[in-house]
Amino acid sequence: MPFAAAMSEHPVTAHAVGEAAGSVLEQIGACPDLVMVFVTTAHAGALEAAAAAIESILAPTAVIGCAAESVVGPHREVERTPAVSVFAARTGPLLPVVLQTTASPDGLTVTGWPDPLAFEPQCLILLADPFSFAAGAFLEWMEVRHPGIPVTGAMASGAAGPGGNRMSVGPVVRHSGAVGVVLGPGADVRTVVSQGCRAFGQPLVVTRARDNIIFEMAGTPALARLVEHASTTLTAREVDVLEHGGLHLGRVVDEHRAELGRGDFLMRSVLGGDRSNGAIAVSDAVPVGTTVQFHLRDAHTAHEDLHGALRDARADGALLFTCNGRGTRLFAEPHHDVTVVAEQVGTVPLAGCFASGELGPVGGRNFVHGLTASVVLFTDPPVTDPLAHPDANPDANPDDCGGVDGVRFSS
Repeated sequence: MPFAAAMSEHPVTAHAVGEAAGSVLEQIGACPDLVMVFVTTAHAGALEAAAAAIESILAPTAVIGCAAESVVGPHREVERTPAVSVFAARTGPLLPVVLQTTASPDGLTVTGWPDPLAFEPQCLILLADPFSFAAGAFLEWMEVRHPGIPVTGAMASGAAGPGGNRMSVGPVVRHSGAVGVVLGPGADVRTVVSQGCRAFGQPLVVTRARDNIIFEMAGTPALARLVEHASTTLTAREVDVLEHGGLHLGRVVDEHRAELGRGDFLMRSVLGGDRSNGAIAVSDAVPVGTTVQFHLRDAHTAHEDLHGALRDARADGALLFTCNGRGTRLFAEPHHDVTVVAEQVGTVPLAGCFASGELGPVGGRNFVHGLTASVVLFTDPPVTDPLAHPDANPDANPDDCGGVDGVRFSS
């Protein structure tokens, strides 16, 4: 099997890393292409040592990791208690990256991006610091330079302020910017984003707005449109959900689509309304002429949406990046998102983390999301060359492992 995952809840970092890495070694053997490690904040101070130990045990081409509030592993989600989760894959060509963003009068400056790439990229998995990395602007930058490449991953959730997050490439820990890995030709990769919202009312065109304030929709005050649509389509229970933070506005991603459905809207929170002028505030700029529709988010809708997003999907391995606001903060039962993935694609090797913002494509464009589950599904392509994916060999000598073109990457 070219994918493996394991998790340990041992409170001592060395023991937890040994258990998880040892299990992965038994599953996939030495010298995988990619290893990703996620630790909860209880182990954050030892992330360097954890990454170094994993590098020594598994000898992968690249090790990428971060500390997070909670982590995801096979069969379960561990929230706010000690845990180490490890994912390994034989993906084919890849390249680890360390990125920084800087705003300038000429636009965004991105340092660390390899240009040109030695292969055709098919996906970028990114772990970024929300306090220092301009993720939204970076995704726009990527759209210009590498249109169509899905960017998925997480904004690190291991700290409450600048300088506190810990992200690693090999044993080198970063406190700002982003780390990630560019995947080239090899394992098939599919990205799935579940925003967990259900539309109500009808689509409307924004006819007067300024920045993130919408004054009118279809020539009528936005707040009046909200009251109209909610009162005619929602139950009393749903109105209660709306009034307690469940209201979102879906912004159409592709205005050329004739029919709109799930996956065609980018969800943004409705922050509040002003009865004096009928305006509503949204957590993003909404230009005049944008088609929008009100949406409701609650546990039931989020459950159905994730099932729907993964329906008919298949995978041999998976990464899951889910929002801090999900888990037991949203669902009545623990391990919700991991359970849904297993129900839809099977009990494949899976790892990941809880995030303070999730990255993933909607409608063919990459965005930063909130209260979302972003899933990376890996599928091993059919083997035509018996040497393309050799059987796992736990006894392989790590010194014989190589990276891309024989180059190992550790920083």
